[in-house]
Amino acid sequence: MSGRYPSFAIVAVDDEPAWLRSLSLVLERAGIDHLVPCQDARELPALLAREDVGLVLLDLNMPHLSGEEVLARVAAEHPGVAVIVVSGMNQVETAVRCVKLGAFDYFVKTAEEDRLVGGVLRAVRMLELERENRDMASRVLSGTVARPEAFAGIVTRDRAMLSIFSYLEAVAPSPQPLLVLGESGVGKELFARAAHALSGRPGPLVAVNAAGLDEAMFADTLFGHARGAFTGADQARRGMIEEAADGTLFLDEIGDLGTGSQVKLLRLLQEGEYFPLGSDRPRRLQARVIVATHQDLAARQAAGTFRRDLYYRLCTHQVRIPPLRERKGDLPLLLDHFLEETARELGKKRPTAPRELVALLGTYAFPGNVRELRAMVADAVSLHREKVLSMDAFVAAIERGGGAASPGAAPAANPFAPVEQLPTIHDAVELLVQEALSRAGGNQTLAARLLGITQSALSKRLKAARG
Repeated sequence: MSGRYPSFAIVAVDDEPAWLRSLSLVLERAGIDHLVPCQDARELPALLAREDVGLVLLDLNMPHLSGEEVLARVAAEHPGVAVIVVSGMNQVETAVRCVKLGAFDYFVKTAEEDRLVGGVLRAVRMLELERENRDMASRVLSGTVARPEAFAGIVTRDRAMLSIFSYLEAVAPSPQPLLVLGESGVGKELFARAAHALSGRPGPLVAVNAAGLDEAMFADTLFGHARGAFTGADQARRGMIEEAADGTLFLDEIGDLGTGSQVKLLRLLQEGEYFPLGSDRPRRLQARVIVATHQDLAARQAAGTFRRDLYYRLCTHQVRIPPLRERKGDLPLLLDHFLEETARELGKKRPTAPRELVALLGTYAFPGNVRELRAMVADAVSLHREKVLSMDAFVAAIERGGGAASPGAAPAANPFAPVEQLPTIHDAVELLVQEALSRAGGNQTLAARLLGITQSALSKRLKAARG
């Protein structure tokens, strides 16, 4: 990756070298440094054919070819390229005619620089979103991932998760914020790291946990401070934004930010610049921002505890990581992965998991998600002494966690509704117990859990049936 912004070229067509140099400096101060000057309009077609051009800044009064002629040709032959007319003439009729010919916008050279920069930034963002949407649609519809190695740390075969992979790969190069939603323990930071790896950015990923940071700590952590900014600031300190330059700034638990910190983050994203504490010199945001939270931000902004404008700024690109209870098919994969990982860390031989273990885990809601499963496996393997892994540690952990079945599951239809002749209660109970024991592989503890009774109650019932 070149590191230039934007990823596509912006061609400035003007026969005045001084104007081209001035324009280049103005745009560089705004963070736009992928500018290609062109002093002869006749060279533009070759440039468009040779380079990936997204935007053309076009003067109207030039020798050889008129600006309006060039505008009409670009609109006809390169409909994906936006054109902003930058003219020395302040004429409404000319501006209207250019817009009708396909110009994205029209500016007068003598106007304020901020207006021109703002127009260029709007065009760049529009083009980025158009490209992202095309790429995203292509990847999501095909269901393919070009760089699966970026997701090597995420163990899954769940379809919803694989769709998230495709989406992340499509939006990873975008400079727009990415919002990662999901309950605690689902692995939100793993997805942030995957998005960073896919972005091609040469800088590092810098993670900051926003939970517990008050307004002053948040500002100092992100923006840094100048020497003497406050009592005790004997030395200047770089903020995390500067540490993440040309890379990714990952802000975790963003839903816990106070109102003052939310305002600071909104300004950073809107303006693309910030001031270190105690400094009057602005610095440009040169990192892609990824934020994550387990909070329901839509509900929080509706309740007035999270700023609506910040919420809409953050949700340009967003993914929701499903909790483990919604992807029980991943339990065997995750169990094998954590058994191997934990045994290696402890210097032990990988234990054999009993075949009933996955069924036992499937009865649990996992409020702590993948992180909780990993902790369960680590505890069980650390206590392991025999060849076959004991389920006692898992049963104890599930009991501590409440032992609840997956919340929100739809109640099953009455299995006896289509039966013409109902079984007796005794027969129905016997059939239910037999089915539970079959599914549990003969393990009474697991069968009792499937039936929603204690192991001792099941044991007494079985003894009574035999007697």
